[in-house]
Amino acid sequence: MQPTTEPHNATLVEKTPLETYVPPAKPSLIGLSRTELADRLGEIGVAPAQRKMRVQQLWHWIYFRGAQSFDEMTSISKGIRADLAQHFTVDRPEVVAEQISNDGTRKWLLRLPSGDNVQKAHEVECVYIPETDRGTLCVSSQVGCTLNCAFCHTGTQRLVRNLTAGEIVGQVMVARDRLNDWADREDGTRRVTNIVMMGMGEPLYNFDAVRDALLIVGDNEGIGISRRRITLSTSGVVPNIVRAGEEIGVMLAISLHAVRDELRNELVPLNRKYPIKELLQACRDYPGASNARRITFEYVMLKGVNDSLDDAKLLVKLLKGIPAKINLIPFNPWPGTAYECSDWDQIERFSEYIFNAGYSSPVRTPRGRDILAACGQLKSETEKLSARERQALRAMAMTD
Repeated sequence: MQPTTEPHNATLVEKTPLETYVPPAKPSLIGLSRTELADRLGEIGVAPAQRKMRVQQLWHWIYFRGAQSFDEMTSISKGIRADLAQHFTVDRPEVVAEQISNDGTRKWLLRLPSGDNVQKAHEVECVYIPETDRGTLCVSSQVGCTLNCAFCHTGTQRLVRNLTAGEIVGQVMVARDRLNDWADREDGTRRVTNIVMMGMGEPLYNFDAVRDALLIVGDNEGIGISRRRITLSTSGVVPNIVRAGEEIGVMLAISLHAVRDELRNELVPLNRKYPIKELLQACRDYPGASNARRITFEYVMLKGVNDSLDDAKLLVKLLKGIPAKINLIPFNPWPGTAYECSDWDQIERFSEYIFNAGYSSPVRTPRGRDILAACGQLKSETEKLSARERQALRAMAMTD
């Protein structure tokens, strides 16, 4: 059974960014590599012989301790701190609104200033999902989305621009700020333990910034989240999949959602450019993939569309030889969608067949649906808020 209305985006594959990033007059140091930090220090007159030490100090204060101003960096001389403050900041994205779901999921609407004109500032969302054994942060890579996946609310938005490495890392830092999750946390634990690049946007269409950001997030002298706890999800930008394994080395997730090209062309129009056969070959070639580092295949369950046992059988056949697990995602409805979530009994039958074939097939528990924080729901509703509503939400966030 197909949807009763024609998907809004059945033929559109990619969008062109409407804008390019314009940095603020006083840029943030967040998102810079050690080499880039050394260059910035050189620009303000720090002697070459001192730069390596100063870079290590900055790295520690920014990424390990979460300093929000140069004044906090007491191991750096007052003179250098003053020079840094004159030319740079350690600003993160601004929290415009925070929503907390009934299940504890938190969603932050973040403002990204562009230049000195706040009217041009854009916004993205990131989501924190607390669980008993982990805390997962879902991070965005673009303002809007490059793609137009038919079942995804986020994909209905225009693509405004790519995020910078600093804006991507900044989302992780905002989460740690809001959750009191830096090095001085009293019990020594971490609330943000896992990162998933599954927010707004297609990460592999913003490759350089995503790579640079995740290398910072995974650096063990700073934020220190293991690369085995960082997952990059792609709809199938084949040329950059192997490159991601070579240059980033994180866990890979594939938004598959269909096992036949004709259906995937509709659900994930990028498939018209990179069909299933090419996509799965890139997965077989992914550096480091093994039973200990399995590739996750995400599969949204759409009633009467992709949820038959024949689909499950073909899925098993397609993944033969790939160290894989399959995440089954109950469809998260949104206003105007033509799709419905599969019946629970059918999801269980689908999962059981895959499990009996030797693959892990967990059914993802929907989280944050009541605040539109679930998979495929990010940003769309907040984009529609009036200026007065945005101001009220911003005031609430500042009082938390």
